[in-house]
Amino acid sequence: MNDNAARSSLIYALNDRPPFLEALFAALQHLLAIVVSIMTPALIICSVLGINFQDTGYIVSMSLLVSGIATFIQVRRFGPVGSGLLSIQGTSFAFIGVLIAAGKSHIAAGNTPESALPLLFGLCFVGSFIEMICSRFIKPLRVLISPLVSGIVVTLIGTTLIASAMKSCAGGQEIINAFSAGTTSASIIRENLFIAMIVVVSILILNSSGNRWVRMSSIFSGLLAGYIVAFFMGKIDLSTIGTAPAIAIPFPFKYGFAFDLSAFVGISLLYLVTLVETIGDITATSLVSGEPIDGDIYMQRISGGVLGDGFNSLLAALFNTFPNTTFSQNNGIIQLTGVASRHVGYYVAAILSILGLLPFVATIAASMPAPVLGGATFLMFGTVAASGIRIISSQLIDRRGSLIMAVSLAFGLGVSFEPAIVKALPVWSHGILSSGIIAGGLAAIILNFCLPGDPSAYIPEKPADVGMKSDL
Repeated sequence: MNDNAARSSLIYALNDRPPFLEALFAALQHLLAIVVSIMTPALIICSVLGINFQDTGYIVSMSLLVSGIATFIQVRRFGPVGSGLLSIQGTSFAFIGVLIAAGKSHIAAGNTPESALPLLFGLCFVGSFIEMICSRFIKPLRVLISPLVSGIVVTLIGTTLIASAMKSCAGGQEIINAFSAGTTSASIIRENLFIAMIVVVSILILNSSGNRWVRMSSIFSGLLAGYIVAFFMGKIDLSTIGTAPAIAIPFPFKYGFAFDLSAFVGISLLYLVTLVETIGDITATSLVSGEPIDGDIYMQRISGGVLGDGFNSLLAALFNTFPNTTFSQNNGIIQLTGVASRHVGYYVAAILSILGLLPFVATIAASMPAPVLGGATFLMFGTVAASGIRIISSQLIDRRGSLIMAVSLAFGLGVSFEPAIVKALPVWSHGILSSGIIAGGLAAIILNFCLPGDPSAYIPEKPADVGMKSDL
């Protein structure tokens, strides 16, 4: 699709101002596609680490609030910060595995789950400067983090997280441990797997519909179906919803600030990967909006979008939630509605911010049973892995590329399957190799840089859309 063809298919172009009702309707469609994805990373990380119900709800609220503020910054563009396009921001899935690994290492040292939060937010805060600095050096970094490297990392993100999704489907690690110890019956796990199956089947059926609105709401509807089933099975306690405060008050570094250099390596790598991802997302947004995908204006939008990504991730860490990134699924909404007006982004930003200030929204999400969330993430992480494979397959892979793939995937999955081996290595390497995503990603970067041949051979003339977000 060229710029003119895309522009002619639009009802409202980038700088048009749709009437209130039309803009609100378009904004609600964007929200339907993203609101669950914004809350899910916080729910997964808090659930796996065992963060208490109140703090989980607060972190989810901040995810919604910061996503609203971040979307406004990205769409409005303040000086060099922001793309100026209808670029919707949300919590990134890319960091889940690494943050869980860092949190588990902290807890394994005898600390409480809640005491891991300062470390997680501290790592994300410092790491955001990497993306902001790198936004000034887009072209050379594309050689280091090529689509091949990005594809390998995205594939590892999906494949290494599927294990945690399966545990959630069964009811969580505590249920599995209790069953292994003989203190919980198999019927409990069967009930949980049944609920997870309801979610999976519901999403698959709805996502296969020919009606585009049904497809866009498939994840939300699948979670709702699982939530209702779990409620009637007595697995949801709604008594805590009434104890939530009337409003969620943003408080900078509410949990404190901590930092660990060895754990920081993995965060750094993922900020580089999300940089490449953001380039792809903004390129796709420019294309479907009928805007140029080369030249000075395009490069300003790319640099501003990446800088905005980094700055918004800094805000996220400051206000006690996890890194933000541009969401690629909203490009599909632009194509479906024919509305590319960035003014719609203001409506999206306002609604997300309001939802973030209403704790009962996050409290309902935080009360979601593990098998309900597990059913959705089971598909989401599988889709992330499929996205990584799609990125890799879009490249012309020669013998050099095959070697990079083979070693990186083997290294990353090997660390994930047998994490105990890492404990035999020097202590300083434990944080670096605590996640298969980090291990495989570093291997891919080093091999791409060091193996004989041209690393730029895997870089297309124009950045591809390498977003890892769910197409569901």
